[in-house]
Amino acid sequence: MHNRIRLLALLLGIACSPLTAQVELTVHVDQPQFEISPTMYGIFFEDINFAADGGIYAELVKNRSFEFDRPLMGWQREDRAGGAGATLVENEQAIRPDNPRYLTVTVDATDGAYVLRNEGFRGMGIKAEETYDFSVLARNATGDLNLAIALTDTSGQVIGRSEVPLDAAGADYSAVTASLTADRTDARARLELIFTGRGTVELDMISLFPRHTWKDRPGGLRKDLVSLLDSLEPGFVRFPGGCIVEGRDLANRYQWKKTVGDVEDRKLIVNRWNTEFNYPRNAPDYYQSYGLGFYEYFLLSEDLGAEPLPILNCGMACQFNTGEVVAMDELDPYIQDALDLIEFANGDATTRWGKLRAEMGHPEPFGMEYLGVGNEQWGPEYVERYQAFTDVLRAEHPEITLVTTVGPFPDGDRFDYLWGELNKLDPQVVDEHYYRPPEWFLANAGRYDDYDRNGPAIFAGEYAAHGPSDDRPESRNNWLSALTEAAFMTGLERNGDVVRLTSYAPLMAHLDAWQWRPDLIWFDNLDVGPTPNYHVQRLFSNNAGTHGIPALANGAPLTGQDSLYASAVLDTIAGTVIVKMVNAGGQPAPLSVRLPGKTATTKANLTVLRSNGIMDYNTVGTPSIRPKTEQINPVGQGTKLTLPPQSVTVLTVTLE
Repeated sequence: MHNRIRLLALLLGIACSPLTAQVELTVHVDQPQFEISPTMYGIFFEDINFAADGGIYAELVKNRSFEFDRPLMGWQREDRAGGAGATLVENEQAIRPDNPRYLTVTVDATDGAYVLRNEGFRGMGIKAEETYDFSVLARNATGDLNLAIALTDTSGQVIGRSEVPLDAAGADYSAVTASLTADRTDARARLELIFTGRGTVELDMISLFPRHTWKDRPGGLRKDLVSLLDSLEPGFVRFPGGCIVEGRDLANRYQWKKTVGDVEDRKLIVNRWNTEFNYPRNAPDYYQSYGLGFYEYFLLSEDLGAEPLPILNCGMACQFNTGEVVAMDELDPYIQDALDLIEFANGDATTRWGKLRAEMGHPEPFGMEYLGVGNEQWGPEYVERYQAFTDVLRAEHPEITLVTTVGPFPDGDRFDYLWGELNKLDPQVVDEHYYRPPEWFLANAGRYDDYDRNGPAIFAGEYAAHGPSDDRPESRNNWLSALTEAAFMTGLERNGDVVRLTSYAPLMAHLDAWQWRPDLIWFDNLDVGPTPNYHVQRLFSNNAGTHGIPALANGAPLTGQDSLYASAVLDTIAGTVIVKMVNAGGQPAPLSVRLPGKTATTKANLTVLRSNGIMDYNTVGTPSIRPKTEQINPVGQGTKLTLPPQSVTVLTVTLE
């Protein structure tokens, strides 16, 4: 570890003497080279690290329909103060195959009470003065049974309570609802169902949501997390993954048709990250309820003004796990899933799947334009299956742009093989992934300078610098990783005629339930933690511009000379030129930005993102590393700057 940090110190120029010669960066505003794709900067969502259930999906009850492998996982039962009761998990597989289990509760509590308690996802984040909406499907209530709900804090004290009417629970399931308001904040609260009296009742889909979700949709998404995504101004949302798409085996793969329709009819499965890693990072209580399903993903994309980019299984399970593949003569159902998804997203309400979308509340098509075939597959098995997909999809839906993969690594035999084979099939968009040390990102800022300008578009679909860290989960998202990613991103932007889509990965991680790091956003049950990497992504995505323009020092792009990196764009709508500069070195860097042929007005902003320590990082609730913006006065056609050591600087100049 110490040798690696010393190597990074040399790469970052920490040991170098101060730069005395001023670098002159000439930005050719009058030479637009290409249009910046509106999908240049997007987000990649995968249900890893409790990003969906327990994260962005605002449901607070874990195992709400008793469909976990252990049906009462997350629930505790208590005879209280002389009351007594019992529960029985029953199964109606023949009647409700996708949600067969329910709970029969028998109560004898004319004195005291019988209590069912749910622990939530590492507790429930409850905020003072917030209203929470409870619902349960109930039927066959007998006797004089009464039900109340309560939220309790970590000491067991009640912080909110409400009565729940059971008189509507007849022979068929009825939605029984109540609401309560908390009088205190607690990050690890519990929900109690308190039964008194005597009788029985059958329960399913026990649920608790905050009243104020994203756009205040009942049963919706966690507002603070979606707000962070909205602030990124993403051009696309890639979903649902990731390795989630593949599954550990084909039975565990993501099947979009099981995630749409009524929430209570969606078939829960074990999350493939459940036991992927050894203790203490395994999560045996990690399941996918699909409350966040494909309809909700499309709706989120629409809310964010982003293109939906779904990825579908191509008949291959994760090759790092089982490597299971479906036989070629049994691949048709997988291809049909793709055709049906296009109909669900884009078909009118007279079609089978378009009708379902309309019934769910969205009569108008979502206007999907992209579709990914497979995630990180490799080898001839993938090429064969990808070709089978493209033969059908290009014939029936030429309007859809297909995304293919060249595997999990940015180089090597698998990568080279796939590029060679896929090029024969004339791919439209090729997805490349880079999980590499920080020094790789510095060394590869010019990766796409020599890519074929007549070849397929590149999707930098998953990338993150994996560097040194300490014991705190957020520590791998240190300033070193963010700084080196920014240097790499100047190369992505400079080659925006080839690189048309980019996204950091993974997107989110629960502080108490993570499996993988680094991650763009850390959160706990109450708060969020945008990382330095998040702020880098936001600086680029919020300043994407409309056209790429040359930014040259001594006639060449800055790709690490004197530890400097740069890219520039023109925004013809705002009438601005935006220059992004990274000083990866350990000393201040004097730099002059020239705009030949253009005169700057007195309007210019300078935004700087940096930290005093290369290993510094943000913690949840304490975002100490964040950008700072000031107004400056550009001088005619040039602006003199001093880039702080180990910094990311964005200069925005308004032009006459």
